[in-house]
Amino acid sequence: RISGQRSAAGGQVQTLHGTLHLVDLAGSERLAKSHATGDRLKETQSINKSLSAMSDVFVAISKHQHHVPYRNSKLTFLLQPCLSGDGK
Repeated sequence: RISGQRSAAGGQVQTLHGTLHLVDLAGSERLAKSHATGDRLKETQSINKSLSAMSDVFVAISKHQHHVPYRNSKLTFLLQPCLSGDGK
């Protein structure tokens, strides 16, 4: 969590709060090209599933759908506050 203060109109001090999430999606690649096996294969499949779920969230938000599928992956569930509302 990041906090800061700035001067606002009328000499008041405004406190701003923000959160920065860094997500490492290394390993997201095409399985056919990587020839991944074992644990690396499972990791790559999981990352690709999370990216697909994030794409579904972006599509739902852009179409102003009533239901946004945040719970389809841990990634989108954890990033829900960032992906909705004032998140950028």
